[in-house]
Amino acid sequence: MDITHIRNFSIIAHIDHGKTTLSDRLLHRTGTIMDREMQAQLLDSMDLERERGITIKAHPVTMYYDAKNGERYELNLIDTPGHVDFSYEVSRSLSACEGALLIVDAAQGVEAQTVANVHLAMKRDLQIIPVINKIDLPHANVEQVLKQIEDILAIPGEETICASAKQGIGIEEILEAIIERVPPPKGAVEDSLQALLFDSYYDIYKGVVTHIRVVNGELKSGVQAKMLHSGKNVEIKEVGSFNPKPYVRESLTAGETGYIAASIKTPLDIKVGDTLTGARNPAPELPGFQEVHPMVFSGIYPINNADYERLKTNLARLQLNDAAFIYQAESSVALGFGFRCGFLGLLHLEIIQERLRREFKIDIIATYPSVVYHVITTNGEMKEVDNPVFLPVSNYIEEIQEPMVKAFVICPNEYIGDMMNLVSEKRGLLEHTETLDDRRVMLTCRIPLNEILIDFHDRIKSLTRGYGSMDYEHDGYQKSDMVRLELLVNAEPVDAFSCIVHRTKAESRGRALAAKLKEVIPQQQYQIVLQAAIGGRIIARETIRAMRKDVTAKCYGGDITRKRKLLEKQKEGKKRMKSVGSVTIPQEAFVQVLKSWFDFVFAGWFRERFAWPYRCGIRWTSIWMLNGICFRRKRFRTLSRLFRKAPQ
Repeated sequence: MDITHIRNFSIIAHIDHGKTTLSDRLLHRTGTIMDREMQAQLLDSMDLERERGITIKAHPVTMYYDAKNGERYELNLIDTPGHVDFSYEVSRSLSACEGALLIVDAAQGVEAQTVANVHLAMKRDLQIIPVINKIDLPHANVEQVLKQIEDILAIPGEETICASAKQGIGIEEILEAIIERVPPPKGAVEDSLQALLFDSYYDIYKGVVTHIRVVNGELKSGVQAKMLHSGKNVEIKEVGSFNPKPYVRESLTAGETGYIAASIKTPLDIKVGDTLTGARNPAPELPGFQEVHPMVFSGIYPINNADYERLKTNLARLQLNDAAFIYQAESSVALGFGFRCGFLGLLHLEIIQERLRREFKIDIIATYPSVVYHVITTNGEMKEVDNPVFLPVSNYIEEIQEPMVKAFVICPNEYIGDMMNLVSEKRGLLEHTETLDDRRVMLTCRIPLNEILIDFHDRIKSLTRGYGSMDYEHDGYQKSDMVRLELLVNAEPVDAFSCIVHRTKAESRGRALAAKLKEVIPQQQYQIVLQAAIGGRIIARETIRAMRKDVTAKCYGGDITRKRKLLEKQKEGKKRMKSVGSVTIPQEAFVQVLKSWFDFVFAGWFRERFAWPYRCGIRWTSIWMLNGICFRRKRFRTLSRLFRKAPQ
């Protein structure tokens, strides 16, 4: 198609503002999807995305639209995630576009991630088309949201389109605005081939399938091409686009978006952000993407050691599909061989684990998440430590610097006191507050990354009854009093339970860990001592009593000295057994203790996803009591059905 009739655009928004629903409506309106094939969340191909109602991967799709001016246009849409942990997906998608649809919920208004995504689009000089979605809701406040777009995002209000993706309102206006406002791509079919690789995935039959945006030239099957980063020459076997399923095309020309299947069999041969050019007449390299650095690290180990090689292969395939995910091999005395993996956030970690379990059928266990610390030794050397095992002895440490983030919390006015208390509890510093409108404020604070890993987002949702939102960005390092917390089982350290915590919170963390272990480690024939220690100082202790055998059962009658002799003999035997024996912690104990934080995070996401009870003033204790009543009496709807009927 003529390059002047091509439009490349993306959809950006805060989580749960209606991006995917609008994508479904655009597909239906342009005739890309027939009525019989229509279903909700059409572009969310993974079961995990449908279950959680969130977009995890960016999804490209090609549509054809007959505009009111009588011309036919090719619209290349990329639906992007909304959560902060998948911002790298958004940045890569925006690099393949010239415009972006900015979706804002008419009831919730501008949220934290909305502002972050707008900044990403402006940084790439994209044409932004603001859309106020869900105007059909009874509590929608279009005038106030319009004012927020003008005041916070500095976008003129007259450019805003009011729509309802669910009811199909404003869809024609959105399509016409894309044709009129989004500029056509720059490039020429006559120039040398130059294409940007912005995503990829592994297909068991085709090998590595790469998503590309052709900048210059033309791409056909049978063409010999070269990847400039790796220097590898490949032959293009198949060229196509998505609608939303992949379909084969004769060629992709300048300005178009699609996929290629070439003779790439291993994930190591491809790099996201690489430039594909002709092998005989190469073109200059495109800028590509900025390297992303993981912020959260965790060890992933197979529960069955025989699955190690399979886990290694599948991690490479996941890395191909998720460029923000990194891993390297490591070993643990308690857990065996595994991998140290880096993620952009806690939700990113959780999604990777679920994909390993579901897509590749591997039973895994993850260690407690940690961040990268800068350790300055006494000889002036700086070390990056992401694993508590590699933290030097305190005698050789001059100082420890922990990573900081600048968090932007948007909440209603009446909850500003609770938010300030939460920031203080998390060792954060409130820098300033900004009034967004007569109903909401934005708090800018500096908080240690380690403090927001587990329950910070969940606490924000709890305190604000679902109306709060948060976005954050990396903000350097700061000196802190961090220590290594070790767990000792009969004076023997267990490295799998070690973690780096702030000194003021080490005692509570140690007590909780020791208490949890006491529940899961089975009794032995001698006493087991569980201790949490910082260096040589014990800060918490639990004791598992010995399993007592009644050795005096056979003694009846007679002198008491007979029983005393048997008891003394048993006592000596247990003492000798304890001196030569060792406690074997079962694998199930590791699974239960290390998964306790995972279950806690999942509960937080459950609360965030179904935030309407907070908005209705219902406490979660009441919800769980109601759940128990429903299951006992079997006369009411279960909690899951109640949630499915929840108001939007």
